[in-house]
Amino acid sequence: MARELREVVFVDGVRTAFGKAGPGGWFWKTRGDDMAVKAVRALLRRNPNVPPERIGDVIIAATAQVGDQGLTLGRDVGLLAGLPHSVPGFSVDRMCAGALTATTAGAGEIAMGAADLVVVGGVEHMGHHPMGEEVDFNPRFAGERLIDRSAAVMGQTAENLHDAFPHLTKEAADAFAVASQAKAAAAWADPDGVMAQTVVPMSVFTDEGWTVADRDQFLRPETTMEGLASLTTPFRAGGRVSAGNSAGLTDGATAGLLAAESVADELGLESAMRLVGFAYAGVEPHLMGVGPVPATKRVLAQAGLTIDDIGVFELNEPFAIQVLTWCDGVGVAADDPRLNPYGGAIACGHPLAATGVRLMAQLAYGLRQRRARYGLTALCIGMGMGAALLWENVRHA
Repeated sequence: MARELREVVFVDGVRTAFGKAGPGGWFWKTRGDDMAVKAVRALLRRNPNVPPERIGDVIIAATAQVGDQGLTLGRDVGLLAGLPHSVPGFSVDRMCAGALTATTAGAGEIAMGAADLVVVGGVEHMGHHPMGEEVDFNPRFAGERLIDRSAAVMGQTAENLHDAFPHLTKEAADAFAVASQAKAAAAWADPDGVMAQTVVPMSVFTDEGWTVADRDQFLRPETTMEGLASLTTPFRAGGRVSAGNSAGLTDGATAGLLAAESVADELGLESAMRLVGFAYAGVEPHLMGVGPVPATKRVLAQAGLTIDDIGVFELNEPFAIQVLTWCDGVGVAADDPRLNPYGGAIACGHPLAATGVRLMAQLAYGLRQRRARYGLTALCIGMGMGAALLWENVRHA
């Protein structure tokens, strides 16, 4: 018997500040799951109309599902956050698209009527769990030449993009990085702006005692083209990918609230965006950065829209060259004001599985601020994939 699918809306999203991975970072002495608990608690405090017992699932992503991120995180975090024992949860991993995958999984539950409300999010403590540290790559990948060896090192895949798209130069990548830092600095300088509305402070213990993590640690508003030109290229001698035009290794957590549109109305929740569609795509693993291009084209085709119909883009910035290849592939200028208006991961950092909700929360703010109808969140994914989620501003006249 056919049933009508329910509309899914994004109600709200928050994140911790993003800290440097390692002993000098905000969260070095903080557990990964406790970072996610903070985000979930802050989300629910901001939305007091949400009856905790109505939450149908908690879906929390992590790329490194070991140690303090190793217990089934949705259930672990839900219990630690004080949700009723009746609220289930689980964890997911799609590397950098973890939180976006949590979102699309939760959206499916809501659309099918299996849940009315779902908490989604992600956490990555890259200081405790460096990327790939406990991964045992199957030797068949290289032995049978199933993938190029460089696919296992994200920085090398970025260098591969420069090889594949030689017209996208290091100077262009550096210029994009400078602009990302400048836009992020402007966003943080607005006391009532997007950062004030999406970043929740967290008390943390450090070598100097207790302090409050309330600001991203990779912000470099003083970044210049001259400064970036002097940096080394660690992934290749004479290369083009540097620490300055890449996202830093980061710790952080995010949490977002999804609802059936009818349930949001019933509870008096102020919906921000309606999910229009989503797409995942696979590409050559050693060119993983191009993944968002086919994903974006696929989701636009689903909706019968063009790139010109989209009013705001929130694209992840693991490497500037990755963003430039997306711009090149879909026909958007790198300096288009619709693209990452508040800066991106080059400035704030990219705690892998957590990033998706940051993109969504900033997109919701941007759609409201710019009175745009449609917005897109997209990112590339390790081992050769891309993700794109298309949203509609429910407040659009």
